[in-house]
Amino acid sequence: MTEPQFNPDAPAIDVDDLHKAFGANEVLKGIDFHVDNGQVVCVVGPSGSGKSTLLRCVNRLEEPTSGRIIVEGIEITDPDIDVDKVRSRIGMVFQSFNLFPHLTVMRNLTIAQQRVKRRSKEEAVSIARNNLEKVGLAEREDAYPAHLSGGQQQRVAIARALSMDPDMMLFDEPTSALDPELVGDVLAVMKDLAGEGMTMMVVTHEMGFAREVGDKLVFMDDGQIVEEGVPTEVLADPKHERTRSFLSKVL
Repeated sequence: MTEPQFNPDAPAIDVDDLHKAFGANEVLKGIDFHVDNGQVVCVVGPSGSGKSTLLRCVNRLEEPTSGRIIVEGIEITDPDIDVDKVRSRIGMVFQSFNLFPHLTVMRNLTIAQQRVKRRSKEEAVSIARNNLEKVGLAEREDAYPAHLSGGQQQRVAIARALSMDPDMMLFDEPTSALDPELVGDVLAVMKDLAGEGMTMMVVTHEMGFAREVGDKLVFMDDGQIVEEGVPTEVLADPKHERTRSFLSKVL
């Protein structure tokens, strides 16, 4: 395995002619796009358009069929690259939280720090407490996931990802499994992260968040990027008929 040599001046994410097929079903049909350092890119589109598959390809949770994905100057689609080394720099937050139900909040935040980052228990706990404070859950470190609301679980999941010191964060529809009144707390944490300069790629249905926080809006349909641009401009004056049709239903 080749030890990756990261280039801090390279784009955070560069995707070149990405295709992904599941059997005969081609889900991604030649995707080209990039995310600059510190940029918040929101990916929107109808269900089944390939948004989550694109996100999962970016950190190789899905294996691309063809094309190149370059993260901080490292081609992670190169079979000789140690993908785990690259993945350790990418925080991922899922729709379904993916917390360990049998572990406390604190243990959820420290286990990977100790096993992957080789941190001492004391250091891992200190970092975890700092991140729980950041997401407004400092007082819940001894709770188990089942005793938290969905919104609290998602904020714990964000704190867990942050505890690994990622260079960028990927969010896969982080609010879609939440009751409407819990969505705002999670979006507020994400907005704070964006304000701190975190590079973020967010698959979302939250158009208000995209408009307010996003630097770039990418509209996908049928495995392709149909339109992209500044969120306020795309939302106010979409150029493509498919974008117009979609936005007319969600705005």
